[in-house]
Amino acid sequence: MNRVTFYIDGFNFYYGLSTAGKQDSIWKGFYWIDMVKLCSSFLGEGQELCKVIYFTASPLDIEKSSRQSSFLNANKLLNRDKFEVVRGKYIEKPILCPSCHNNFMRPEEKKTDVNISVRMLEDCINDTVDTLVMVSADSDLIPPLESIKRNFPNKSLKVYFPPSRYSRDIKDFLYLQKKKPVLLEKNIQRFEKAVMPDVVEKDNSKYTIPEKWKLS
Repeated sequence: MNRVTFYIDGFNFYYGLSTAGKQDSIWKGFYWIDMVKLCSSFLGEGQELCKVIYFTASPLDIEKSSRQSSFLNANKLLNRDKFEVVRGKYIEKPILCPSCHNNFMRPEEKKTDVNISVRMLEDCINDTVDTLVMVSADSDLIPPLESIKRNFPNKSLKVYFPPSRYSRDIKDFLYLQKKKPVLLEKNIQRFEKAVMPDVVEKDNSKYTIPEKWKLS
């Protein structure tokens, strides 16, 4: 059986959905998504899902952090050991405004690309995976893909671009491997089938979709 693990760049995935939702409102209904169910829908014959690993950081904004926690906890409740969260962190970075020349603070996510890189390489070294699926369009992740290709030629690499996200550099890397990226925006029916119920309840635990994510 071919063992498949998905490595989700949570920041890239979430803001990809956000951008897509501004262009087509249907994407606004997919924040509350069962990540394991969505990823499982891409498995082929002879493949089994080992795990979906979601790499993210807790937003500094309390309301955003609360929404994210509900989403992650609902996924963990439904999927147990199939869903894992790996956290980086947000820091406030001073930015100089080119117009007014004043400094202001902007939150910036740190460690996610490093965490993804390290985990993919560790899983190859420990031989816990046969097919690695990276869900991101961040070109900073090309070096670990190149390293895996060089050092673990028997491992299969796939890249899925989140909705409204694209990287020509990653596409060019895959082209050299005679592969193409999967565009998640072309798979809207898979998203529709993976939406969680508004209330996720199991084993005396309950999580509810945030009000802001409910479609009117």
